[in-house]
Amino acid sequence: MSSISEDTDPSESRAVARTPTATPPPNRVTFNRLELNRILNLYGRMVADGEWRDYAIDFLKDRAVFSVFRRASEVPIYRIEKDPRLARKQGMYSVISATGLILRRGHELERVLLVIDRKLALV
Repeated sequence: MSSISEDTDPSESRAVARTPTATPPPNRVTFNRLELNRILNLYGRMVADGEWRDYAIDFLKDRAVFSVFRRASEVPIYRIEKDPRLARKQGMYSVISATGLILRRGHELERVLLVIDRKLALV
């Protein structure tokens, strides 16, 4: 038998069991809305061309990573990384190939993405 009466809501007993002050999640690096919009626009064009099929986003403590896959079972063909620690040095944005080679690094996401965005690079 349960000790909860029929007049009380079962979810209230769970709320009481939680600690009143929840710890905030650890600080993580994320893409802001404009950055994510630019990356997803490029991703959408490449999916429409049949070159890319899947993606993954990882928000880690030190960097944010957008990985692009040709097939879901493979390693990512490109990783678009945002690492704020490099903002004053080489630039916080980078595009890394499947082999780990840094294709381009810079301070502006638009310019860094030109290395894989052939449509804009030809203009």
